[in-house]
Amino acid sequence: MAARYYCTDSENGDHVDDPSEDALFELIGELNDQDNTFVVIQPDQDDPAWFASVAVLDEGGYEIVRRDTARREHHVSTENRIDRIAGDLTK
Repeated sequence: MAARYYCTDSENGDHVDDPSEDALFELIGELNDQDNTFVVIQPDQDDPAWFASVAVLDEGGYEIVRRDTARREHHVSTENRIDRIAGDLTK
């Protein structure tokens, strides 16, 4: 899932071009279960072939979804530590 440039968009309208690990950490840390429940990371291009999203779970923690339509891959996992999520998504 490599791309030259990435962008992130959160439910509350925050948009970041080429987010760093620290920027992802902050965006994920600002998620809540009321009005900012998810953030999407994808290549900054028309009709991207893949995306990753992070969403708040009702029972606590986060659900991470990775989808690559070109490779027909779909992976869902959960994590409680924001630093692990941000680090993994930037690698």
